[in-house]
Amino acid sequence: MKTYQFKVATDSQEIADYFALRRSIFAEEQQLFQGNDVDEVDQISYPIVAISQGEGSVNATDTNQVVGVVRIYEVEPGIWYGGRLGTHLDYRRGWQIGKGLIYKAVTTANTWGCKQFLATVQLQNMRFFQRLHWHSLKEIIICDRPHHLMEADLSFYPPGIEPRPLLSILAREAS
Repeated sequence: MKTYQFKVATDSQEIADYFALRRSIFAEEQQLFQGNDVDEVDQISYPIVAISQGEGSVNATDTNQVVGVVRIYEVEPGIWYGGRLGTHLDYRRGWQIGKGLIYKAVTTANTWGCKQFLATVQLQNMRFFQRLHWHSLKEIIICDRPHHLMEADLSFYPPGIEPRPLLSILAREAS
């Protein structure tokens, strides 16, 4: 059975794979960015990954492969954003990875003192987020494409116990 681990990426290989998948999705596939999608927000972001595990993987070599990504970051005390949510093209059936990444992102931020969790969501994904207890605050345009600024209902995303890693270590890996 195909299973996934959702975690804050902390080692150099996970972080390299995180950025490679983001580039594949947002620069190559969606062509939202030229070359890659790395920006200044990456210096204050925590990368979260979905890692494939177990039987039923797409191919024999993809166990422990990063197959989904999202980043979270705090813009002011208690105000968190999620962004760059994406799933490897071969793993997009059923929304399981996206749902797991969103849950991990919001519960992690909630563990670290989140009072409000926001994300800019591409228009075609808005209904999916609404089913996961998010609501739209307003429609906006990013990279010439319609998005919604959305907010998570934190009562559906309980805090856990995961310690907050030192950001300087993760940011250094992004360079």
